[in-house]
Amino acid sequence: MDLNSKIDELRDEIIINTQEILKIKSVEGEAKAGMPFGEDVDKALKKALEICESLGFRTTNLDGYVGFAEYGEGDEYIGVLGHLDVVPEGDGWIYPPFGAEIHHDRIYARGSLDDKAPIIAALYGLKAIKDLNLKLSKRVRIIFGTNEECGCHEMEYYTKREKPPIAGFTPDGQYPIIYAEKGITIFDVVMKIKDSCGNDVVIKYIKGGQRANMVPDYCEAAIETNNKENVIKAVDEFIKETGFDIKLEEKNETLVIKSYGVSAHGSMPHLGKNAIMQMFKLLEKLVTCKCDILSYIRFFNKYVGFECDGTSFGCSMEDKESGKLSFNVGTVSTKDGSISMSLNLRYPVTQKYEDMINKFNERLEGTNIKVKNMDHQKSLFFPTDHKLIKLLQKVYKEQTGKEAELLAIGGGTYAKHMPNIVAFGPIFPGKPDLDHQANEYIEVEELILNSKIYANAIYELAK
Repeated sequence: MDLNSKIDELRDEIIINTQEILKIKSVEGEAKAGMPFGEDVDKALKKALEICESLGFRTTNLDGYVGFAEYGEGDEYIGVLGHLDVVPEGDGWIYPPFGAEIHHDRIYARGSLDDKAPIIAALYGLKAIKDLNLKLSKRVRIIFGTNEECGCHEMEYYTKREKPPIAGFTPDGQYPIIYAEKGITIFDVVMKIKDSCGNDVVIKYIKGGQRANMVPDYCEAAIETNNKENVIKAVDEFIKETGFDIKLEEKNETLVIKSYGVSAHGSMPHLGKNAIMQMFKLLEKLVTCKCDILSYIRFFNKYVGFECDGTSFGCSMEDKESGKLSFNVGTVSTKDGSISMSLNLRYPVTQKYEDMINKFNERLEGTNIKVKNMDHQKSLFFPTDHKLIKLLQKVYKEQTGKEAELLAIGGGTYAKHMPNIVAFGPIFPGKPDLDHQANEYIEVEELILNSKIYANAIYELAK
């Protein structure tokens, strides 16, 4: 019997245990003793390890941070990394988000694509190898993470205590293979406001955006003026000139300006319309006196505006593997005597963080704008002729009959948090990416196909 036939034999068991793990609402909660990410996440981890033990695998629970099932012998191991934690379900579900009900040959549940069902598929891939008693030269670990959605802190815990796999994959992306992921930075650019605007137009506050890695679809500012009619006229003219979706409301002595844009992912800011930068362009027209907040607004209008690649800022980069640097203005706020914007810059996979940030800082020289709260994830890049890439391409083509084209993305997957692995599935080309969305589902046939692909990939890596 071959691996695919064995997976077919295990089909009902795969579906049942996938449903069992999907029924657990494993959203991060309050930390407790032995449960660093809350009771519900811990319940999912223990359930996964219970399933692993029932399948005859050795299991380890690293203090509630990470668990893994292991098979085989040897100093080196192949790693398959998935996560059991999920984002909150949100609204708009047609079936219970933690019911794991099957409708139209689809299993509906939060985590059905991201990442619970795929890691169970991989587990059963290893089960098929074990049942057929196929000879391996390396150990295999199916690793269950618990904090991917909220910072991947469990991977820090794991990598300090365990050596990394020599090769492997994570079912945390899409097929065929994600071989390149841009470097990601999220940080604030902050300036103290030491003076206020003149009497003509006074900016009381600016606030907009939800997160640094989203193009903001809304920004609001309140101004006070002793020349309200002229300001209203100027706003009307601006709207006619630009076509921007801007509304003006009068509240006693205050004018509230509302800028509406179009949201998009921070990795693809060119697909959105930035409500903050629309607001900045308008405010520069309305405020004429010299003041700190206006100098900040003018600076970003001049060097960013509606550009999405850092050209005017002087930090643009590009490579053939992953394209141009992306530059997103995500949030803005004025409070505690400062104005602050959160930026999300993603640099090409063959370029260096130091080169990008040095150019960024050069542009800030001579201003009072400071970079604060830097969060940086290095890029991930495997050469196209890398042994791991070639092997996974071979398996994908054999199992699907299709060429395994390599993907470069601006986002980040779980692969960035474990050396020597790449994102490999579970979403097939042309199928919707329902991660974090209402009515997330995995097709039953694709669950089984994933298990076959992962079984063969594990075997090829570990034989």
